[in-house]
Formats: sequence, C-alpha cells, structure tokens
Amino acid sequence: MEWRKSSFSASSNECIEVRGGAGAVELRESEEGEVILRTTPAAIADLLCTIKAGDLDRFA
Repeated sequence: MEWRKSSFSASSNECIEVRGGAGAVELRESEEGEVILRTTPAAIADLLCTIKAGDLDRFA
C-alpha cells in the first residue's frame, strides 16, 4: 500500500496522507509518520459524508 496525499498540498509536508487495502484505511500526518490511525472504509465514508453535509461546522 502506497501513501497518498492531496494534490492541493503540493510540496508541503503539512498534510494528511492516506492508504488503503485489505479492508482497512490508514491515515497519518506527514510530519508524524510513525503515528497511524487505522479504520474501516465505511467509517471513513461516514466521516466524509458528515463533513460534506456541514454537520461539523459548528466546531470550527
């Protein structure tokens, strides 16, 4: 599994990287590569839907 990051981050190392495979999705911060969060594709999909719906905007 190869780590990927958004094309919007360009050459910046201040981003979240993601990789997936074998029924799991892993996330890490570029600057803290040894700390990895592992979750399911369904949980990531739910999070993205929640973000897109604006349901977390009140925490900003």
